[in-house]
Parts: sequence; structure tokens; C-alpha cells
Amino acid sequence: MPRLMKKLFLVHVLLLAISPMFAQQKWTLQQCIEQGLKNNISIMQADVNQQINKVSYEQSRANILPTLNGGATHTYNIGRTIDRYTNTFANSTVLSQNFYLGTQVTLWSGLTQYNTIKQNQYSYLATKETVEQRKNDLALNIATNFLQVIYNNELVKISQNQVDISKEQLDRVKKLVDAGSLAKSNEYDVAAQLATDEFSFVSAKNNYALSMLTLKQLINLDTLNNFDIEQPNFSEPQEALLNATAWDVYQTALKNQHNIKSAEYSLLSSEKSLAAARGRVSPSVSFSGSIGTGYSGLAKDFVSASITGYQESGITSGGDIVYTPTFTSITKNTPFANQFKDNVNKSLGFTLNVPLFNGLSTYSSIKTAKLQTLNSKYNYDLTKQQLYKTIAQAFADAQSSFNKYNAAKLAEQAASQSFNFTKQKYDAGAISAFDFSTAKNRWLKSQSDVLNAKYDYIFKLKVLDFYQGKSLY
Repeated sequence: MPRLMKKLFLVHVLLLAISPMFAQQKWTLQQCIEQGLKNNISIMQADVNQQINKVSYEQSRANILPTLNGGATHTYNIGRTIDRYTNTFANSTVLSQNFYLGTQVTLWSGLTQYNTIKQNQYSYLATKETVEQRKNDLALNIATNFLQVIYNNELVKISQNQVDISKEQLDRVKKLVDAGSLAKSNEYDVAAQLATDEFSFVSAKNNYALSMLTLKQLINLDTLNNFDIEQPNFSEPQEALLNATAWDVYQTALKNQHNIKSAEYSLLSSEKSLAAARGRVSPSVSFSGSIGTGYSGLAKDFVSASITGYQESGITSGGDIVYTPTFTSITKNTPFANQFKDNVNKSLGFTLNVPLFNGLSTYSSIKTAKLQTLNSKYNYDLTKQQLYKTIAQAFADAQSSFNKYNAAKLAEQAASQSFNFTKQKYDAGAISAFDFSTAKNRWLKSQSDVLNAKYDYIFKLKVLDFYQGKSLY
């Protein structure tokens, strides 16, 4: 037994030691947004697309630079061939080597290269703005769910309060029934109301748990970890917060909303694509140059010669035979260094290309670029139009939510007073349990309506702050 007590004591100490490691962390809205932005795969994909467009932009800039390429060949010619360096026939295996450098640069192409650079630059900037827009959209979505968790948590508290009231009422009714002051039916009525309140309480807790799960999944947090949020202190809604018109908010949003900038850059990119396509009808001028040298195994250097004999070469007018000496030449292979120096060849050239007819491909590319530019213009206008509609709707919704909140507050005050008065009459036995439950349910609904209007108003203000470029936390 002492050994068992000792083990239990050690386990208890161990649990006390590690319990802080598993303490529940309360997350602020800022932490939730930062966590979501860090782990969101959609944003990661958008960032990869941005980097791809950046590479295309940098490559288009590099394309205007001269090209420079070098190479070398090491060749064995087997059989009868003409050596390119000695210009002699060979009927044996001959080693030849060749080395070269070549460069080419476009001098004029109808500004196609310049416009292509600007096109890729604007495409890169458009995708860069798209990444930022996705971040903002995710932040707004997280803020929305964050407020939903707070709202559902408040409903849980209200439902718990209703259950506590019903339990107190049931205990009181049971005592009166046991004393013979009330009929047993009163106890059944209150018990039924308690069951209804407990059902509502369980539903509220389920909604809270689901909203919490949604938030955790949205920020890509392990759903098995302990997680809770830190509820900020929201002040009472005030109409003064709506101190700007919808048009003012829209004008501000045009300057800071990344989807507007993205659409604008896409339009500029399409315009430069059209300019590049038009430039292809212009003649182009390019310059090229090269330098090369080589080595041949047939190349020989003369060393000396010796007379090996004589041979008849003709007859004089007097009938005498003419003899000429025959020689044998002594040679050696021309050194590699000498050939490398002596076989150097250079070339410079200019090329003029005038497009006359290419199967209407140039015409078709210009026409397609025009249509793409027009489509980008429509998309830009549509994005601005949709932005104004969204802001105007959010502004109207905020005003409506504020009005609903004020009305809900008055209704909640009236329902609270009615419930307190009804409770007094019920305690005095002047009304039935049904009337008491009706007043309590009316009070519960009024409390829910106040919460709904309050957080709806807060969310609409967050939306307006979002479009004005303000922080969500």
C-alpha cells in the first residue's frame, strides 16, 4: 500500500508539472489572422504565380541584351574527304578541332521588345496585387468567423441563464406542489419548459462548437488542439461611427483595394500586348558577329628537301634530252598553337527582316490583342462597379443594423420588465406556467435579437473599415 501511494503521488506531481504545457491558449483576432495568412495554401499558390510572372518579366528584360554563345568540336574524319583548313584531299583518319564564339543583338523591332517588357511588368504587378487581395479577403473572412464565435458564445450564456431560471422555478414549484399549494400539472409545465431550455442550450453550445471548428479550420490550426479566443471589449454601437458616405468610402477604396489595382495593371498589360503585336509589322534589324579558329591533323610545316634523282622532263630543239632533279620534302605537323593563331576567321553582319506575308498571323495577333484589351477594360470597369455596389450595400446594411439594434434594445428592455413583472405574478400564483414561459421566451428572443443586431453592426463596420484600408484588429 505505501508503494501504491508513492506511485499515485508521483503521477499527481507529474500531472501538475505538465499541465501548464497543455493550458488553453486564448487567441486574439490579430493572431488568428496572422496564423491564417501563414498557412493558407491558396495564398501560397498565388504567391508562386506571382514569382513565375516575375521570372517572365526579368527574362523579357534580359532578352534585349546581346546573346553570346561559344562552342567547340572534336572530329575524326574517316575516309576520303577535303580538309577545310589545308584544302587538300585525305583518304585516312584525320583529326580536326573547331572553336568559335558568336553574338547577336536586335537593334530594332518596332518597339516589340520594349512593349513586351512593360506587358510582363504589369502582369507581374497584377499578380502581386492579387496575392495581397487574397490576403485581405482571408483576413476579412477570419474576422467574420471570429465575430460569429463571439456571438454564439454570448448565445450560450443567455441560454445557460434561461436554464438556470427554469431550474430555480422548478425547485420552487416542486416545494409548492409537495406542500399542496399547487397542482401537479404546474410541475409538469415547468419541467417541460426546462427541457425546452436545455435543448436550446445544447443547440447553442453545438453552434458555438461548430463556429469554433470553422475558425480553426480557416486558420489551418490542428482541430485537436486546445483553442479559445480572447474576446475584445466592443463598445456600444454608435451612429457616429458611420461618419462617411458610401461615395467617400468608395473613393478611398479605389486607391487602396488590391483587386482594383490588379484589374488596372491587367488592363495596362493588355494595352502593352497590343502595342507589341502592332510592332511586329515593322521591319526588324539585327546585328551578328562571330570569331572562330581550328586545328587539322593534315596541316604540315616544310623543314627541308633533298635531291633523290633525275627524270626526263623534255627534249631540246637540238634533240638533247632534258633532265630535272626530283626532290623529297621533309615536313612536320603544324603545332596546335600556330594553327590556333593562323586559322582565325571573323565575321560581322547586319540582317534586315521585312514581314510581307505570314499567313495573316500578325493581323490575327493584333486583332486578338485588341479584343483582349477590350475585355480587360470591361473587367476593370466591372470590378469598380462591383466594388461600389458592395460598399453601398455594406453601408446600407450598417445603417439598417444600427437601427435594428436600437429597436432591439428597446424591445429587450420592455421584454425584461415584462418578464420581471410576470415572474412576480407567477410567484404569487396569479398566472399560469404557460404565461410565465411565454414571457420568458419573449425575453430570450429579445436578448438574441440584441446580440444579432449588435454583432451584425460590428461586422458591417469591419467591412467598411476593410474597404477604407483600415486594420481589422
